[in-house]
Amino acid sequence: MSEVMETLTPEERRIVLALREIPPSPLRELYATLVAELTDFAAHPTCGEMQADGAPCTSAEASCDQCQKLESLLEGLRSRLQTG
Repeated sequence: MSEVMETLTPEERRIVLALREIPPSPLRELYATLVAELTDFAAHPTCGEMQADGAPCTSAEASCDQCQKLESLLEGLRSRLQTG
């Protein structure tokens, strides 16, 4: 096993191995692109409500790592997956 795979957490390893199990296809490409973009957004959220002073939104208490927009999006995806 590669050095990178050995340093991954069990959760990270599960995600990487699950991606590798999807056969090459347009669906796999779309999935991989979506996961990469979603991961980038979660790591560095951007907000359409960014204020001129750089504040992410109208609430001074809001934290980008707890972005309600992102949470809503993820919960919607989870809900759709669970209901099929």
